[in-house]
Parts: sequence; structure tokens; C-alpha cells
Amino acid sequence: MPGCVALVLAGGSGTRFGGALPKQYLALSGRTVLRRSLEAFATHPQVDAVRAVIRAEDRDRYQTAADGLELLDPVTGGPTRQDSARLGLESLASLAPEHVLIHDGARPLVDRATIARVIAALDAAPAAICALPLGDTLKRSRDGNTIAATVDRTGLWRAQTPQGFRFAEILAAYRAAAGRELTDDAAVAEAAGLAVTLVAGSEANLKITTEDDLVRAYRLIAASGETRIGQGYDVHGFGPGDSVMLCGLKIAHERGLVGHSDADVGLHAATDALLGAIGAGDIGMHFPPSDPKWRGAASDKFLRHAGELIAAQGGEIVNLDVTIVCEAPRVGPHRAAMVARIAAILGIEPGRVSVKATTTEGLGFTGRREGIAASAVASVRLPGARLGAGDGA
Repeated sequence: MPGCVALVLAGGSGTRFGGALPKQYLALSGRTVLRRSLEAFATHPQVDAVRAVIRAEDRDRYQTAADGLELLDPVTGGPTRQDSARLGLESLASLAPEHVLIHDGARPLVDRATIARVIAALDAAPAAICALPLGDTLKRSRDGNTIAATVDRTGLWRAQTPQGFRFAEILAAYRAAAGRELTDDAAVAEAAGLAVTLVAGSEANLKITTEDDLVRAYRLIAASGETRIGQGYDVHGFGPGDSVMLCGLKIAHERGLVGHSDADVGLHAATDALLGAIGAGDIGMHFPPSDPKWRGAASDKFLRHAGELIAAQGGEIVNLDVTIVCEAPRVGPHRAAMVARIAAILGIEPGRVSVKATTTEGLGFTGRREGIAASAVASVRLPGARLGAGDGA
């Protein structure tokens, strides 16, 4: 019998948010809103299992969002949140956990400490929720424009999730509440006569309801994270051929570049810069030149791989600056196309990419037209441990 199971409710259609996708499947700094919610519980040391409650038509979206996480199979919810919570609880009856946490999938920034406080409170109470005391003065409106009264805020709290319960008692409470319209899980517990304990929530544990909420969540993640810098450098000598690959473009030239792959010095330097920013080694570690399958390979594969590694960590590329060092061919006529090509490979805005060219004034191997060199600097923003990654302050 598991000690604690988390139910993550993700069965809403997101009609209030608007847009083509339900809000729980929207991207939020490299991961979907729902994945962040699932990860918070799947990686928590006090949570033994996690199950999502979803809409039947969202199963493919859910599988993509949950890919790689160890989760119980999802179950289909009902027409209301209350129905979905009850169906999720019923699905856990065979497991009969001691405790269950019920969390809104649209709260992607719940932290580890908040989850732990709710679980700890269940040692002494049948139910507990995280919440915040009201700090603003409350006004009641007469007609939507005029104040009718000031409401006493003493003892008022803003309820958040997760809301935790002793499993057998909340399942019985939900069964008894069938047909009633109650606003959250704590209300169901209250209606059954269960005492509900309040524990400290977090201002960052916001619910995504509007586009402004999504923007605020993005800013919180950015503020909690860190920016990393990586650099890359590559050199290839000239050899037989009538063209060179530079920054993903084939450019006519009197000679080619010699290399195990397509010898694109610009993309190789850019790849190393991105890998360096996240501490992921260098291009040779991921695509060994000793492996024949990479012989003649297009270097856009290498760069795209680096970008995918960053995305997998919930990071984003802030900017990438590439400098080509050669006497020829001329880079200037191709600069805009190079920028567009790099941006397309990485799936970022062209404004985040810069390509420059310089010479060594006839000095060194590039000055002697023996080859081409390239350097790159990348900055990458990674999410902080405090938000959406399981840890809490």
C-alpha cells in the first residue's frame, strides 16, 4: 500500500484561457504547463506514485507531455472538476494509499517545500491545504462600478493546491457529495465534517487561468533561474572541392574544407558553445569522429542536438554569436541567410543569432588561405531549482 499518491487534475478544456490548446498543454520555458506539474510530484521523495486525470481527446497530448516520467496510467475525467477528482479517487481505490494529494495541473510552479508541508500536516489532521492569507483590502461592489461595502478580511485565506487528505475519508466524502456543486476538494471535506488544516502556500504557486498568468509564470521561472555562457572554436583546412559549408549554407569556392563530417566550422563552433553552456562536453563526445556513421554528416544535426539538450533541461537560448575567420570566401553576402538558417535549426528567433566575419590581415594559417576558423559564444537561460523543478525555498 503506497503511503502517498498524487492526483494531478488536467481534464479542463481551457475555454477561459482561449486559444487552440487547453492551457495545461501550453509551453512554459521549454516544458508544458502540465509536465511541470507532473514533475513536481513525480520527483518528490515523499510521493510514491502520480496519476493524471485527463480528457479522452487529449491522450496524445498527454503522452507527449508526460514522456519519460514514471507515472501511473492516466484516467479520463468528467464534465466538471469535482467529477474528475472523484473519478481519479475511485481509480486509486485498488491501491488504497494512506494519503492522497489533489493538485490542479494548471499550477506548474508548486515547489517541493509546499508539497512537504501539506504531507506533514496529514500526520495530525485528516485534511490539509496550502493557502495564503489575504493581504489586500476587500471591497464589495453594488453594481460593478460602485463600492457597496468593505469586507472584513480577518481570517480569510486564498486556497491553493495541492490539497491533501487521508485517502479513505476523502473518497467517502466525494461519494457523499455527488450531485452537489462544491468549489474545491477542501469544500468536499468540509461538507463531510472533516477538519481541514491550513499550511503556508507560495505566491509563486499561481494557477494559469489567463494569458497574463502565463506571462507571470514565465517571468518567475526566468527570475529564479540562471544564465550560462559557453564558447566554441573550430578549424578546418582546405582540400579538394568546389564549395564549402558555412553556417548551414553551401557556398561556392575554389576549394573545399576537409573534415569527418561536412566540415562546417561555423556550426561546429556554435554547437560547442551551446554544449559548453550547459556543461555537456563537446561535439566529439556526442558525435565521435571515430564513428563511421557521422562521416560526411550534415552539421545541422549536431547543432539541433545541442538545442534539444537545452530544451530538455527547460532552458532557452538567449543568444548565439558566431564569428568566421577567413580571407575567402566572403561571408557578408550570405550573412542574413546564415542567421536565418541557424535560427531555423534551433527553432529560435533570428534576432537571437549573430554571424560576423573577420580576417587576420594575412597572418597565420587563415591569412595564408590554408583553412577557415570559427569561434562562437552562446548564452543560455536555465530554470532555477526553486520553481517547476521540484525544489522549494
